[in-house]
Amino acid sequence: MIASSTPQSDLLSDSIKTAITPMMQQYLNVKAMHEEYLLFYRMGDFYELFFNDAVVAADILNITLTKRGRHKGEDIPMCGVPSHAYDYYLEKLIKAGFKVAICEQLETPEEAKKRGYKEVVKREVVRIITPGTIIEESLLESKQTNYLCSIAVIDKIIALAWIDITTGEFYISTTSGFSLASDLARLSPSEIILPEKLFQGERMKHVLQEYNKNISVRANNIFDYTRSENRLKQFFNLTSLEGLDNYNKAEITSAGALIEYIEHTQKSALPKINRPKKIDSKHFMLIDPATRRNLEIEKDIKGQKKNSLLSVVDKTLTSLGGRLLSTQLSAPMCDQSSINRRLDNVECFIKQSSLRTKVRELLKAFPDIERALSRIFAKRTSPRDLGIIRDGLDIALLIAETLTFSSEYLSEEIKQNLNYTGNFGNLLEKLKSALKIELPLNIKEGNFIRQGYHSKLDELRDIKTNANSNLIKLKEKYQLLSGIPTLKISHNNILGYFVEITPSNLKKMPEDLFIHRQTLGNSIRYTTEELKQLESDIKLCEERFYGLEQEIFAELINEITSYSDNIALLSQAISIIDVSSSLATLAVEMEYVRPLVDSSKNFEIIEGRHPVVEKYLKSKFIPNDCIQNEEQNLWLITGPNMAGKSTFLRQNALICILAQIGSFVPAKSAHIGIVDKLFSRIGSGDDISRGQSTFLVEMVETASILNNATANSFVILDELGRGTSTYDGLSIAWSVIENIHNEIKCRTLFATHYHELTELEQHLKYLRCYTMKVTEWEEKIIFMHEVIKGKADRSYGIHVAEIAGVPLSVIERANLILSQLELKNSGSSAPPPIPIASPSLKPKADKLELKLKAIDIDALTPREALDILYELKNMVK
Repeated sequence: MIASSTPQSDLLSDSIKTAITPMMQQYLNVKAMHEEYLLFYRMGDFYELFFNDAVVAADILNITLTKRGRHKGEDIPMCGVPSHAYDYYLEKLIKAGFKVAICEQLETPEEAKKRGYKEVVKREVVRIITPGTIIEESLLESKQTNYLCSIAVIDKIIALAWIDITTGEFYISTTSGFSLASDLARLSPSEIILPEKLFQGERMKHVLQEYNKNISVRANNIFDYTRSENRLKQFFNLTSLEGLDNYNKAEITSAGALIEYIEHTQKSALPKINRPKKIDSKHFMLIDPATRRNLEIEKDIKGQKKNSLLSVVDKTLTSLGGRLLSTQLSAPMCDQSSINRRLDNVECFIKQSSLRTKVRELLKAFPDIERALSRIFAKRTSPRDLGIIRDGLDIALLIAETLTFSSEYLSEEIKQNLNYTGNFGNLLEKLKSALKIELPLNIKEGNFIRQGYHSKLDELRDIKTNANSNLIKLKEKYQLLSGIPTLKISHNNILGYFVEITPSNLKKMPEDLFIHRQTLGNSIRYTTEELKQLESDIKLCEERFYGLEQEIFAELINEITSYSDNIALLSQAISIIDVSSSLATLAVEMEYVRPLVDSSKNFEIIEGRHPVVEKYLKSKFIPNDCIQNEEQNLWLITGPNMAGKSTFLRQNALICILAQIGSFVPAKSAHIGIVDKLFSRIGSGDDISRGQSTFLVEMVETASILNNATANSFVILDELGRGTSTYDGLSIAWSVIENIHNEIKCRTLFATHYHELTELEQHLKYLRCYTMKVTEWEEKIIFMHEVIKGKADRSYGIHVAEIAGVPLSVIERANLILSQLELKNSGSSAPPPIPIASPSLKPKADKLELKLKAIDIDALTPREALDILYELKNMVK
């Protein structure tokens, strides 16, 4: 769960309140209402933390822990961070699992004194920052979504709702106990909220274990159906929810709780949230968490984007295109028409290389208007965000113009999205005429409106300019009067404007004109009535100038928000164009081919390649075919380690994913019947965090496949059974193959080191045996990395050990032992074949037959024979 600050309610006792300053009492009152958060308490130019918050934050942020005041006879721990750079420190705290409440000053000290000399500056928590509610650009990955997710269960129906508040996307879906983990893995949420009673369930804790740092447990009553229904109606200004896709109670509860959490954390500055869209998970390929990890789809085995499938296929040039591609890759589609529509988009950019080049050149400069719009709605914006909208609209028009010239070559979806690039009235012209090219990140810096946009603002700007000229003239006047050529007029936030000289010139200053203000070691400072009047004029002018500029800023904000729906559609259009053109670029550069995707049971890949291995392999990648259909849907692949079995399995799974996201694939040709679920059992390793051994992990993943795969699924299994003894492992592998062949009947690639399993080809109609080609030359073994029809006759394990650098003496000894074992076994008969499963065989008879066949009568002593007889008798009781 997300970490929380140590509660400090005990600090609010009456005895303590009387011993602390009014400011500290205000702090404690605010902290009492936000105990679960680290409190960033605004003090001038700093956010300060006190008591245990300070101790925790100082340790994580590696900043100095100091003290401020005392109570109960002890120092109050304190640390602080500068407000202008708070996001740098905020990122560290969020990553450490903490949530942060931002308490701002609502007035200046001068305004507070007007209410009373001893009055404390008003402060209030204006926002609570959590992993799922971050909108700061510097804290977000530009090409990743930042989903806040909620889980609710009503009448045994499990529902998910998820929002990315940086873009306004809002979705809901019904899931199941089995699919929940897969759905969460697909979404990869930054934060999950759920009711306390739900989190207490052991099964739910198991599913959520890998998200533990980012879980926020909420009160049960927040997940009340009626409360959630009312919250949604109020938020979206609806009289009823009947027009919203017939949501069930669990979906409404989950969505309503999510909206309430956003209102709780964002206070009055709410982002733009779209009405929720209902998602049917059946429209997407189900990929469980283990398979996502095994295939390294979005992250590699180390949890990084590098070396993942996403890292290879992502050639997007915009942030919003990158987010769309990441979303598509995490959720391959199962709808044939949708897949082919995306393929059409890609193909139109492949066929028109000149068009592709021009569009991508324009996309390079396209800014993230989607997240800028969200910051504008959340009232945490800046002039720079307005510049982002301006530049985005400007470039969008150029992209639309470029595409329109080639409209006859465009796909229908691209043509449709062109309609979203020009519906902005005079907004673009207004932004271009109002805003300067270079814009500040903070509105308080001011001076961002162009000369000539607003006549009154121009007048004030001229007065400011003249004021600076007047200061120069005044300085020159005072230099002549005093006879001090080094005299200067300076400014700081404490004294305002002042005349400054060095101590050596003190006697030259006319006492009747200059009023002493301050003496320092290296300078003496003065003012004059004339300077004070000029300062007052400058201050008044600046107040009016910046005030008017902020009024213009607010007008531009209102203008932009009135076009928010159109800007959202434009974002969608540009992201589709970016993804389509980037996948086209990938296909051209890597020689990918358009797959034929239909509703058949075929999986026919000619000269397929592994997209990631091919990218990083220094030598030429060896392509391989994979032909599966209704005549042969189960491949049993044997062959030595390091020969390429695992790569072959993975590459076909990745080709399947690419095809169903609407991408071209690394092959000479590809015909893929739509896969509804993709499963893998690859590699071995203990899951220490869950207390599971290598073999248990293997069996849990295998059980998931056998219990949930359908005839339309695609399964890859690598070295099943190696986590236990030889005969146990062989028996399990054998039985799993039979179950897949006879019961599930799905397309399967099964790699194994159990050569005995190849006997199954004689008995299972749809099974075919393949092996990895190996060539022996001058006593050397060469792995050809080719998949060929046939069976492996040996594993070449010692050769692999030699390649790995095992000492020569150990290799020679291993070869000697192998020769002796092979010689010993050559005189005996081959191991008896394992019986093929048959409905007519009873389990007890199976065990008895196996036991009898395993007895070596000639090797038994009389005592052992008697023991076996008793055992056999007990077996048939």
